Amino acid sequence: MKKYKTFETERLLLRPVVREDAPFVLEVLNMPKWLQNIGDRNVKTVAEAEKYIADRMTPQLERLGFGNYAVILKSDGTKIGNCGFYDRPGLPGTDIGFAFLPDYEGQGYGTESATRLMRAAREDFDLKTILGITAKHNTASQKLLEKIGLRHEGFTTLPGETEELMLYKVEL
Repeated sequence: MKKYKTFETERLLLRPVVREDAPFVLEVLNMPKWLQNIGDRNVKTVAEAEKYIADRMTPQLERLGFGNYAVILKSDGTKIGNCGFYDRPGLPGTDIGFAFLPDYEGQGYGTESATRLMRAAREDFDLKTILGITAKHNTASQKLLEKIGLRHEGFTTLPGETEELMLYKVEL
C-alpha cells in the first residue's frame, strides 16, 4: 500500500483512516450530532464501516493523496474524531470537514486539527480553494470554519439532496 502523509500538532496526530479504524468510524457515523448535522450514512455494523472506508474513503485517498484523517491524541493514542478534505460532487473545490466524539468537543481539537490541515492544503497538496459546508443550525461548525479562515459565501444544495447548506470559502 502506498504511504500517505500524516500530520502532527502539539497534541494530535492526523493519519489517513484505514480499514482497522472501522469500529471507530462506526461510532463517529452514528453519533447523535453526526446524524443531526451531517446525516445517516446507514452504517450500522463494523463490516458496513469497513465497506464505507473501502468504498468512500480509500478511493479518494488513492486518487488525490488526501482524504479523511483520524485525529488521535499523541499522549495516549486515543482516537477522538476525524478531520479531512473531501472531493464532493457538486462543489467547485475541496471541502474541509470535521467531527469529534462528544467527550472531546470544546477543547480546541477541531481548531488544532483543521488549522494543521489548512497548512497542508497549501504546503503539501497545493490546493487553491477550500470550501466548507454546514447545516444552517450547526453554529459550532460555522464558527470553526470562520476561525480557520473561511468566509460565508452563500448557500448550496448537494446533488441528490434537498437540504440547503451554508457554503464557506477561502482562497489559499
